[in-house]
Amino acid sequence: MTEKHAILGGKVYVYLRTGSPVWQCSTYLEGKNRRVSTKEKSLSKAKEFAEDWFFRLRQQKVEGTLITGETFALAAKRFVEEYDIMTEGERNAKYVKDHHSRLRNHLIPFFGKMAVKDIKAGIVQDYRIFRLKNDPNYAPPSRSTMLHEIVTLRQVLKTALRQGWIEHVPDISIPYRASGKVSHRAWFSHEEYKQLYTATRANIKKATNGYHKRLAEQLHDKILFMANTGIRPDEANWLEYRDVEVVDDATSGERILEIEVRGKRGVGYCKSTTGAVRPFERMVMRNQPEQTDRLFPVDHKKQFNRILEEIGLKTDRDGNRRTLYSLRHSYISFRLLEGADIYQIAKNCRTSVEMIEKHYAVHLKNALDASAINVRKQRP
Repeated sequence: MTEKHAILGGKVYVYLRTGSPVWQCSTYLEGKNRRVSTKEKSLSKAKEFAEDWFFRLRQQKVEGTLITGETFALAAKRFVEEYDIMTEGERNAKYVKDHHSRLRNHLIPFFGKMAVKDIKAGIVQDYRIFRLKNDPNYAPPSRSTMLHEIVTLRQVLKTALRQGWIEHVPDISIPYRASGKVSHRAWFSHEEYKQLYTATRANIKKATNGYHKRLAEQLHDKILFMANTGIRPDEANWLEYRDVEVVDDATSGERILEIEVRGKRGVGYCKSTTGAVRPFERMVMRNQPEQTDRLFPVDHKKQFNRILEEIGLKTDRDGNRRTLYSLRHSYISFRLLEGADIYQIAKNCRTSVEMIEKHYAVHLKNALDASAINVRKQRP
């Protein structure tokens, strides 16, 4: 600091930093040192700016709008720094990137200048209403999108709690909401699945050149591969040939695939059904890959959706849209229909028994035991 002047009886100071021609001003108000650049090189103009700035702060104090603690933007910055370091290698890169996007696009523009200690349940409810009705730049978000944004918000508030900036994380759960209806995930029945792979096989014959034929063959094998392994689409996109091995399973006596899966829950393992072996062998013969090559370097979403539209299977009878994720749902449902152990399915699919019971088993008719339901008392 090269020069310093007190104004308003020492309540405000105007000063120059070393090496800077622009005057700064500072004051102590509501237990916090506050500083701002006047952006003026003239001392007289800098003093005028400092006086106006101080009186605006006093007015904000009277109105109750003065920020009296660490801001949400600061907590969000701290969260991003911590999360990127602490989750290195444990979370899918896209999952981490999505947190950044939600903060940048929605949460920081709304909460950024607020003190984290002032963010209560009512403010969060105002945010929900704003996102659902009043934001002209974005279409109203889906329920799952809002849930993800609230998860990110809660993570930032937890970061503020760890830093001692707040005493507790407020209850930011959705009010006025009863238990939601349990809806089944969109999947393909055995007949619909057969219709799908028959259509993708026919799609190969329709290909007009070698490039399109290769894409059609890859899509056909991807559908068979996913429906016989139950892996998630993002997990399939990360798979490399070195992650998959054809083995003779000792317990079942069948040729299956053993897969090392990298996804949103880190590294897990999967054993396929026999139906996944032939598609994988075809891909190896067709692509002649290196061990580090991706199994599915193309996501095939547009091609897959086009075929679903052509055969009338884009939505199920309840209006649920089918996607590549529906192949995972089909795998789980097929295994349950065959009477497989639900705990083993959960382990193989890297999910929980609770999730399978909630979204799959409750909708399958063979989960109900008629002999246990249709019990009759013996009449005397």
